[in-house]
Amino acid sequence: MTEATFQVAFSGPHVTIQDAGRPGLMRYGVPASGPMDRSSFALANAALGNPADHACVEISRGGLSLRCLSGAVTLALVGGGFIAEIAGRKLGAWNAFAIRAGETLSIRPGPWGSWCYLSFAGRLEAATWLGSRATHGASGFGGGRLAAGQVLTITDAQSLPMREGALRCPVWARPRHVLRCTLGPQDRFFADETLATFTSARFEATDAVDRMGMRLRGPAIAPANALSIPSEPILRGSVQVAGDGTATVLLSDHQTTGGYPKIATVLGCDLDAFVQCRPRDAVVFQAVSPAEAIAITRQNAQRLAAFEDRLRARQMP
Repeated sequence: MTEATFQVAFSGPHVTIQDAGRPGLMRYGVPASGPMDRSSFALANAALGNPADHACVEISRGGLSLRCLSGAVTLALVGGGFIAEIAGRKLGAWNAFAIRAGETLSIRPGPWGSWCYLSFAGRLEAATWLGSRATHGASGFGGGRLAAGQVLTITDAQSLPMREGALRCPVWARPRHVLRCTLGPQDRFFADETLATFTSARFEATDAVDRMGMRLRGPAIAPANALSIPSEPILRGSVQVAGDGTATVLLSDHQTTGGYPKIATVLGCDLDAFVQCRPRDAVVFQAVSPAEAIAITRQNAQRLAAFEDRLRARQMP
């Protein structure tokens, strides 16, 4: 069996191992977790012809440095506009490239984006929890958070020179500043003028962000007499509003139930690009009907699938 091994020389906060997620367990209080930017995760695997649920390393703006101890393998880096440096060469994200024993790969944030995915042409060995390698950030259960000194092993490692080279970054993978959403399920607890503010005002991403959610800065959109509602299931993309009118968009590791009112739910296809926003980036919410949301979601799923198919078929001359 061909192996490649890496030692973590440096790892920033929120750098974890993620697979496609842990669905079907929210009824037991277990978040689905999985990648923050699901589209980029899927395309990182597609670039190397990997199965769709292969585990990758999710890299935050804290950055990552890996030293290849043994073997050789082709990697792909997809997501935000990060910068990679290997053996004295600088590469942007949206690239597939080779690394071999003795070389060090350093990844740091570039001009845009907050999350990036490093996939391997081989199997990234990691612990499983409840059938998945996805890491729950707060507990570390799953594949786990990366730490300096840790050794990563890639089994069935392959060098794929025909897949190496620059990848095209589609415009829809860049940060999204207009977030389409459906109002509710607790929009009835907000005054008409508050709903109008929510769908017309400018909000800002803040640095109060982790894998559970991102708090927004903007006009107060306080609910009226809704803070005693029973806890109920919540979803990724819910826009939860605290008593002081502060909105938080819930993300991959969101809690499974909550009692704060949800003014709206952001379409899943917009969340992937939203998480690439950085603090102080502006966002606005655009309300769409449920029928429009279904049509938009289907259209975006078809677009992602077509792009993924082209990547899987891609071979460099």
